[in-house]
Amino acid sequence: MTILSFDDDGVDVVYEGTEFRLEKALIEEAIGKSYPDVTDHEVLKIVEKQPALSGEPRRVRDILNSS
Repeated sequence: MTILSFDDDGVDVVYEGTEFRLEKALIEEAIGKSYPDVTDHEVLKIVEKQPALSGEPRRVRDILNSS
């Protein structure tokens, strides 16, 4: 299971027991849009080759506003 924890500067990730950070600039470059418009599903696709996506994708903007 992959855990994503979003904040204003990037995402803390736990993937297969390994913890690492994806910085905002790296995410924007990889996906090609501004960080607030990136979805959780898009970030998950950076981390996993074939993620099990469920539910509706949520924008980082919405995730941070609901915290």
